[in-house]
Amino acid sequence: MKTMIDAGRPFRATALAILIIAALVGAVVGCEPREHTPREYTPMLAAGAGHIVGVKSDGTVVAVGANHYGQCSVGDWTDIVQVAAGGYHTVGLKSDGSVIAVGSDSYGQCEIGDWTGIVQVAAGEYHTVGVKSDGNVVAVGAGDGEGWWHFGQCDVGGWTDIVQVTAGAAHTVGVRSDGSVVAVGENFAGVCDVSGWTGIVQVTAAHYHTVGVKSDGSVIAVGENWAEQCDVGGWTDIIQVAAGGGSYGGHTIGLKSDGTVVAVGHNSVGQCYVGDWTDIIQVATGYHSTVGLRSDGTVVAAGLEVEVAGWNLIEATP
Repeated sequence: MKTMIDAGRPFRATALAILIIAALVGAVVGCEPREHTPREYTPMLAAGAGHIVGVKSDGTVVAVGANHYGQCSVGDWTDIVQVAAGGYHTVGLKSDGSVIAVGSDSYGQCEIGDWTGIVQVAAGEYHTVGVKSDGNVVAVGAGDGEGWWHFGQCDVGGWTDIVQVTAGAAHTVGVRSDGSVVAVGENFAGVCDVSGWTGIVQVTAAHYHTVGVKSDGSVIAVGENWAEQCDVGGWTDIIQVAAGGGSYGGHTIGLKSDGTVVAVGHNSVGQCYVGDWTDIIQVATGYHSTVGLRSDGTVVAAGLEVEVAGWNLIEATP
């Protein structure tokens, strides 16, 4: 459910849009033909219910873990600038603003083939959300109808001036350019009680809690706290957060500016054992797992066993 934009680099969505526009303008006004230079992509991680996804520096994608619905079938993806991992589906954003998806489509969460002009995507349990270059938001999947699992988490059509979104189990949260926050969907345990938040630069959502990073590096959280996953009031110098956990507990991970990592919450399988991690540039969380991307492209993991030890996202695919 948590992506690099969902879980760090909060304004990368806007920056991506600017870079794409600049590239197009440059191609038009350039007077001399230039030798083609291969595009460089920013490596990143995303984690779903039971699978981990990574974008490599050549724009290809790797994935490991549960693949019952084909959510790891991303081997042929190319030109990907961001990925999001939902409960049982995976979403990829291409450099041209189009979107692709694989995995469970039980609620129509993979029906994104007609999306254009997207600069960031997020994936919840059964829904998918996209931020457009104009700050508007689109969403499909559970919450876009009536019946079981429809809690209004796709009711984002009126949102404007959004720079980042995140998706929990049945709620969606967005950060506006002024640092205020909006939320829709099931408000179990107060996960949507974010209307008073200010100065927010990034948000992340798990099943039953929502976490935000403020511009001063402090952190705020709302929602279920039985595992103390919301006890982040003392955190400082945080540049990115990721919230994980399913129906039975949750955990919160914070990345500090010095590359170290802190954690609170449910630790049933060691998902919070990150105290010795160093040189981390991004973190992502699944239901019972935590993964971290090091500056050299290698990946570390804690919690539910995932085979990422051999990954290097900076290495180009042969």
